[in-house]
Amino acid sequence: MNWAEGTILGLVQGLTEFLPVSSSAHLRVVAALAGWDDPGAAFTAVTQIGTAAAVIVYLRSDLARLGRAWFGSLQLSTGSPGADASGAEAQASDARLAWLIAFGTVPIGACGYLFEDVVKGRLRDLRLMAGALAGVGLLLGAADRWADRRPGARKPLAELSARDGLLIGLAQATALIPGVSRSGATIGGGLVLRYSREAASRFSFLLAVPAVAVSGAFGLHRLYREARQPASTVAWGPLAGASVVAFLVGYAAIAWFLRYVGGNDFAPFVAYRVGLGLLLLALVLAGRTEAIPAG
Repeated sequence: MNWAEGTILGLVQGLTEFLPVSSSAHLRVVAALAGWDDPGAAFTAVTQIGTAAAVIVYLRSDLARLGRAWFGSLQLSTGSPGADASGAEAQASDARLAWLIAFGTVPIGACGYLFEDVVKGRLRDLRLMAGALAGVGLLLGAADRWADRRPGARKPLAELSARDGLLIGLAQATALIPGVSRSGATIGGGLVLRYSREAASRFSFLLAVPAVAVSGAFGLHRLYREARQPASTVAWGPLAGASVVAFLVGYAAIAWFLRYVGGNDFAPFVAYRVGLGLLLLALVLAGRTEAIPAG
């Protein structure tokens, strides 16, 4: 990998990580269409360190508040001395949300550990990605329309229950399949559970912090072990550059997306996913690109 490839792939990673379009599929597809080697699951994971940093910086106030509430919940007292009822209730709500983020991360962590070889290998088949892009796109659109048609107001993030947090966490685990999209799966799950677009999107981003950071750390460790081999081809410079680009673009993507969901539906993303999936499948069937990565 050279600097140009790293910059382009970092741009793709940052732009697509938080949009419901699947960053891992886009990295694989862009590399295949450009005639480059498959960047691999490890590259995807390491550049996610950049996007994890972006969401941490963007949501730093929320994360600091949740962190304080979580540490406070570990103490025996239910609140700080002198705290009024409303303050104690807000702290308890924040602590509960922090615990739900932790519990919601368990499914993807367990599945990633158990099925690591499959995720890095056969699941990167472009035909599978094409089907996941189109299929999950249609499911996201159906969830969005279904939620709009159901009577009653959509729930805010403050009403997230333990059951719903775990269900959204299970939805996140399906994003180990390239083409599904972590944000697409979690936001879609939140919509089905009748949360507002804003609430589902914000919880998706909060849930991304531990999942993406841990994935990036493991990816970095794998590349470090690979770099110690005699015939190593790890390009640390372009990889670091890709992570920086992913951070900058990812930060902008988060800011734009959270404003977008305030008054818009997901129809453009659904159309894009279905179109890209069909185009990718047509290119594979026409022999224009290799379906299964070598090795």
